[in-house]
Amino acid sequence: MPRYLALTVSLLILAPLAPAGDDALMDPGAEANRQPAPDVFRAEFETSAGPIVVEVHRAWAPNGADRFYALVRNGYYDGNRFFRIVPGFVVQWGINGDPKVSAVWREATIPDDAVKQSNTRGRITFATSGPDSRTTQLFINLDNNAGLDGMGFAPFGEVVEGMEVVDKLFSGYGERPNQARIQMRGNAYLEEDFPELDYIESATIVEDTGGEE
Repeated sequence: MPRYLALTVSLLILAPLAPAGDDALMDPGAEANRQPAPDVFRAEFETSAGPIVVEVHRAWAPNGADRFYALVRNGYYDGNRFFRIVPGFVVQWGINGDPKVSAVWREATIPDDAVKQSNTRGRITFATSGPDSRTTQLFINLDNNAGLDGMGFAPFGEVVEGMEVVDKLFSGYGERPNQARIQMRGNAYLEEDFPELDYIESATIVEDTGGEE
């Protein structure tokens, strides 16, 4: 089976935006989660391995960009483990460390975007388990994975700083972490069974062009 089938489930620098808050984190339908993202913006991930900066282009995949913007603003990715790393393919994350938070987002799907950009190295894309099934899980392409384009995987941004950090994230566990167990037990499961996984300390919106592409 091709390995990609396993993918289921300068600018004006601003001060980091305030998080949307706990109400938005626990309610995917909250107003704060339905605000359109800026046309172009950057998000910084402070990780256990170093900083990673992602630049998002809403025109590439507007539904994906809007969801990512909301999730970063409300702190969804803080504490997330990079639980699936396939060297030469992808780094994947996006199941919250708190099972209660994961549960409320599990069925909060967004419509598919047309694939306008290729899954080249450094591009960031939502994982999917079928049509209109994207929720919170993301992956960064570690190589040029153009084979994903025809399967509907629509990149919405790319790593512009820190790709060397992405490359050194701990990959020793491969695909052993079980996604169903992460959903059920969150970080407790990963810390017990896969303690060397790298993780996101915080994710913030840090740059916004304030203009159009």
